[in-house]
Amino acid sequence: MKLIKPLLGLIAINALTLDIAQASMPKSHILLADLNTPHGIRVSIVSDKTSYNNQPHLTDTGLYYTREIISNDQSQTDIALYSLSSKQTSMVTNTPQSEYSPTLTPDGQHLSAIVVEDDGKQKLWQYPLAPELAASRIFDWIEPVGYHAWGSNNDLVMFILGEPHTLQYTSVAAAKGEVVASDIGRTLIYNKAQAEFLFSHSKHGQHHLARFDPQTKQVTDILRLPNQVQDFILKDENTIAYAIKNRVYQRKLTRGSAISQWLDLSNYCKTNITRMSYNNDKLAFVCHVTQ
Repeated sequence: MKLIKPLLGLIAINALTLDIAQASMPKSHILLADLNTPHGIRVSIVSDKTSYNNQPHLTDTGLYYTREIISNDQSQTDIALYSLSSKQTSMVTNTPQSEYSPTLTPDGQHLSAIVVEDDGKQKLWQYPLAPELAASRIFDWIEPVGYHAWGSNNDLVMFILGEPHTLQYTSVAAAKGEVVASDIGRTLIYNKAQAEFLFSHSKHGQHHLARFDPQTKQVTDILRLPNQVQDFILKDENTIAYAIKNRVYQRKLTRGSAISQWLDLSNYCKTNITRMSYNNDKLAFVCHVTQ
């Protein structure tokens, strides 16, 4: 794969605080739980514990994630791929710049990611999975992008940093973000079965899970989330799950639905689970490493 033109300098990439120094990036490691084996849950270690490893994105064949690279006392991030078949890790990018938030595009032929460019702007790029093709910027003017989620029609929602952070919707053809919500959280998910995007936002001091319908352009609150929950996953078309400390809870996408414990991962993560990705009875989860 041809790589983007290298950028210069040490660039911070935290999507919520742009000015954070990368030297202070929190240490975390990624584990992969196979939830459907003859012997119950089987957990494998994907990354090391000595650096920042985060933003897992599970596909049918592998686990993409953001991996910190430290060289000559300088730090930046690249995109790594853990193969489910070979159990080996390879690098998708290997540049002096920072890339993060890897996401498979709807056509299955590209990996999209946020790139911190040489002027410090965070923009959305795509990396063809065909090795002979070059990476390219998707949107020239939409920035600063923190996170994103693809829909079914070459459309997407993006977390755009600002005061406040906003949820913006567009398509590749339109290439112009439309603000649909503000004070949003960092998790963006497309529920294909319902043809809607899920996200969280704060209203009147409370944390709400909401849906955005790209056809009607309407935002509807679904239920309240615990205030300490920043991230969630879609377990199936009607069920979300989220972690509190080192346990994972689930509930239906209906107001007043019962909350139940789904997984106790305390044997594998003694601290806090910060991010998760779920696909085909496999759960990738990020465990915070204490300093």
